[in-house]
Amino acid sequence: MSEQNNAGPNMQLKIRHRGRIAQIGIYFSKFLRMFVFQSDWKVLPMSALIAGLVGIVMSLDFRKTMEGTLMAAFAMACVCIWNGCFNSIQVICRERDVIKWEHRSGMHITSYISAHMMYQMIICLLETVVTLIISGLVGMNYSGAGVVTPWLILDFGITMFLVTYAADMMSLWISSISHSTTTAMTIMPFLLIFELIFSGGIIPLPRYATPITMLTISNPGLKAMAAQADMNSLPYGMVSSIINMVDDMEIGGTITLGQVLDVLGDDENESIAKLRGTSIGNVMSVEELLGDLETSDLFEGLRSEKLILDISAGDAISALRKIDWPEEIKEYKIGMVTTLGEVIDLARTNDTVQKYRDESVVITTTVGDVLDMAGRDDTQKLLEEKAAQANYDPLYASTPSNVTGNWIHLLIFIAVFSVLTIITMEFIDKDKR
Repeated sequence: MSEQNNAGPNMQLKIRHRGRIAQIGIYFSKFLRMFVFQSDWKVLPMSALIAGLVGIVMSLDFRKTMEGTLMAAFAMACVCIWNGCFNSIQVICRERDVIKWEHRSGMHITSYISAHMMYQMIICLLETVVTLIISGLVGMNYSGAGVVTPWLILDFGITMFLVTYAADMMSLWISSISHSTTTAMTIMPFLLIFELIFSGGIIPLPRYATPITMLTISNPGLKAMAAQADMNSLPYGMVSSIINMVDDMEIGGTITLGQVLDVLGDDENESIAKLRGTSIGNVMSVEELLGDLETSDLFEGLRSEKLILDISAGDAISALRKIDWPEEIKEYKIGMVTTLGEVIDLARTNDTVQKYRDESVVITTTVGDVLDMAGRDDTQKLLEEKAAQANYDPLYASTPSNVTGNWIHLLIFIAVFSVLTIITMEFIDKDKR
């Protein structure tokens, strides 16, 4: 009997104080059961719904225009942060009393948090897959080669996972310092607003507030996605909207002949250069020329005019037509072909034309007519490219070092929030609630 009494406490001690690794497995199994039986799986259809709604809107300009791609990157980063926050914002505070009891009976905090990290990692991975699939089905284009990996969709998947997991770990920490689910859910909107405002990509910030962006998960997530989509190489789509707005706007003024010639002489302007290369003039064979003269209405007035030996012009042409000329003579080409640019340059150097350089004329037209004359598509493309060059941002450079740098930034967030959660939970016994 004494042996049984002695064995009892020892056996209880062994059960209570399992090793850290064994405790990780126990808690991980517990979280899996909660996923199935406490409806934690509902986060997956929720993430699918959000990805679908955002993807429908953002797919229109994603990887098509510079600002559309930046907006889409910001929106997808917000989707990932939203998913991550809802995964874990209540998981610790809702069972705080149970955790305190288990910790006092021998639970290792590191084992408990490690199990949570493993479980939340799987949830975040599933949400990333769901987000990629659903947003791709509604039009988000992830095709092509990646910046770091061989596939762009894999690049985006890594970024989305890291953003989601970083937000998850941040919310896990918030849950650990909150004494109730109400407190945790009250804090979360402020976190989301902070992430939105200080993302650094959409909302302009004063210079002194710019360093705060480094404290947000949205900033490296947005920059990584924009770089992966090669945002800097895309046209600035706002130009087409502005052109459509001013298309019917009337413009007018006084212009001189010299100003017109100087504009048409600008070879560096792509549209003007294309116009200057237009061929003008005509080339025809001797036989074609004689045939045109014989049937032309313009020649009718000269047909009866006497030339020499009382032969009329019409008879001369008919006689020339009847001669059996050798093929090399009949097919001999006469005429001249030049370009509009050569004619313009000739006019610019002509002394007679120079006398009229200061002659002015008042014109009234619309912006649309001017664009049509200069070549609307070419002009719009040129303006979009120039605007894109002016808005180039090295933060979104499509280079492996830039993308991996943002990934490392997100990994630091994951590590920091995980450590903070462990430290906070180590003091759970001091909670007097």
